Amino acid sequence: MHGWNGNMLIVNLGDVSVKEKRISDDILQNYLGGRGLGVKLYYDFVSPDIDPFSEGNPLVFTVGPLTGTAPMSGRHSVVSKSPLTGTILDSNSGGYWGKELKYAGYDALIIEGKAEKPVILKIKDSDVQIELTDLWGENVDVVTNKLEKDGSVATIGKAGEKGVLYASIMNDLTHTAGRGGLGAIMGSKNLKAIVVRGSKKPKVANVKKYKDAMMDMVKLLEASPPINKGLRVFGTAMLYDIVNYLDVMPTNNFNSSHFEGGEKLSGDYIVKHYEIRHEGCWGCPIRCKKSDKKRKIELPEYETIWAFGPNIENGDYEKIIDANIKCNRNGMDTITAGATIATWREIKGENYLERVDEMIEHEDLKQGSMRIAKKYGEDDKRTDVKGLELPGYDPRGLYGQALSYATSNRGGCHLRAYMVAPEIIGKPKLIHRLNPEGKAGLVVIFQNLSAAIDSLILCKFTTFAMSEVEYAKLLSAATGVNFRSEDILKIGERIYNLERVFNVRAGFTGKDDTLPEKIFKGKNALSRKVFKEMLQQYYEFRGWENGVPTEEKLRTLGIRM
Repeated sequence: MHGWNGNMLIVNLGDVSVKEKRISDDILQNYLGGRGLGVKLYYDFVSPDIDPFSEGNPLVFTVGPLTGTAPMSGRHSVVSKSPLTGTILDSNSGGYWGKELKYAGYDALIIEGKAEKPVILKIKDSDVQIELTDLWGENVDVVTNKLEKDGSVATIGKAGEKGVLYASIMNDLTHTAGRGGLGAIMGSKNLKAIVVRGSKKPKVANVKKYKDAMMDMVKLLEASPPINKGLRVFGTAMLYDIVNYLDVMPTNNFNSSHFEGGEKLSGDYIVKHYEIRHEGCWGCPIRCKKSDKKRKIELPEYETIWAFGPNIENGDYEKIIDANIKCNRNGMDTITAGATIATWREIKGENYLERVDEMIEHEDLKQGSMRIAKKYGEDDKRTDVKGLELPGYDPRGLYGQALSYATSNRGGCHLRAYMVAPEIIGKPKLIHRLNPEGKAGLVVIFQNLSAAIDSLILCKFTTFAMSEVEYAKLLSAATGVNFRSEDILKIGERIYNLERVFNVRAGFTGKDDTLPEKIFKGKNALSRKVFKEMLQQYYEFRGWENGVPTEEKLRTLGIRM
């Protein structure tokens, strides 16, 4: 087999058992890896009504057929049922951990059960050990420094141990499987860290064609201005000025769409006033992550700058740096943490920006913004979709992104279909952000393509330069299986529909495909009529009835309800 290893490792922490199992060629070819493989394995493993904190609820870590061989492929996915939202959820992270799991010989790692006492899982090729640990109670930096001599470290901080519903799984210190609270599930299993080192580089089917496809990929990346002149220089902070200029910067818990006083939050200001070190994931020529050379600390990405900046009316970049580090060390998703502070601030008038690390002990704040708003009867203060808080792009000024948010299977996420690319950046071409015409069909295509990219598994920023044509060439050369560009989109569609089926069986309906009430009210409000028309068109494109896939649609995709 080429591209894939074809193996999954199943570790039961309850009975301390370890076993390997083959993954069928049919599953690999139909779901690829990463998000798709994780969703398929998880879907087949549990009932949708399972409690996320049940011992029977697994964590599924996956890599893809391109992991560790192509540029920008140093990523992995984690899949489970989110304790924050109740949806099926995949969380995606970069760094080096995914490459090490792939080199150890596995496409998937499934964690079952609960250890009696805190443990660490160590994987070195086929040698798998479950060890008791005294690192429980320590934060991510301490654990990483202690264990990284043995391999790449994925760990939880105190937030995961204490059941914070938006706890992250951090790897390689600053990379994060952040959204949806999968770190809390890891903590509920008494699993502190997973350390992986592999030595078996995967083989590709056609070396020449693969090298040619990679050369084409690199040329396209180098020719893309958003990558070459944007991400490489400024990181994701490049987005700040244009998002604010276009009045789509959610401010003061989405009560307005423009922030005054954030001049020191832009990528241009940061690059001019900080001594920047450019860092990246395994095999990445872009190196979009930035750190401060002098202090040797990570600098926040755009979403974090927004969450702890405009969203709570803070223009002090140093305070954002501090909050970001506290979140990373404690293992907390910065988007949900910032949204939770913003909601608490609006309801209670209290700002936790400089006390982020105290949130893990606060019985309300550790639950996330949706539960706070519900508890205090302030549903009009909510900024979530399906329980997952919206990120830093205001849907009132981005109609495609609005529809993508509402129909996202994991909740309020910009990466299910990154409509910011065509509506703001102009990739693959610029479209009118306030024109609803044609948005439904585009969102479906972008969602399908996004699901496939998450399964290959490649960085989403490759979409600034590549299309399904280039992805198909890479995949075909790697695996020896002939994938066409339309196959890539079909696989993405299959994954998206399987996620939707899980959510339907878990109790979600078309009524959940909506946006916070704030978005339909006030200045520049999104017309509810326009939104409903886009949503109905979306369902028609999907072959769904009221948000539910039809039997005919599922048959065409080979999915059983």
